[in-house]
Amino acid sequence: QVQLVESGGDLVQPGGSLRLSCAASGSTLSIVVMGWYRQAPGEQRELVATITRGGSTNYADSVKGRFTISRDIAKNTVYLEMNILKPEDTAVYYCNAQGQEKILWGTRSRDYWGQGTQVTVSS
Repeated sequence: QVQLVESGGDLVQPGGSLRLSCAASGSTLSIVVMGWYRQAPGEQRELVATITRGGSTNYADSVKGRFTISRDIAKNTVYLEMNILKPEDTAVYYCNAQGQEKILWGTRSRDYWGQGTQVTVSS
């Protein structure tokens, strides 16, 4: 099992910056990918960014050039640096971790989620 705890959500003005943190605990050695998702009221949860254990990253088109995902393996922590924030970035941001375990003739993936942290961009 993996537990995820997000922090750093806040109210910021358009154009401002914010950094979110996600601390993982438990069976962290099983984690192969971590990422950030967000969900606005009445909307579907959407992917924001992902990062592999090796450091490869992927971003949603809407945040490319503005957001940066990074990780500190020693601290089992993933960060999301958000810059030039826009009102449309307002959402609850959730940390996600994909774990992988061996089964009989292959592997099985498990998804873990944090409780979410609110980011509000408004003047």
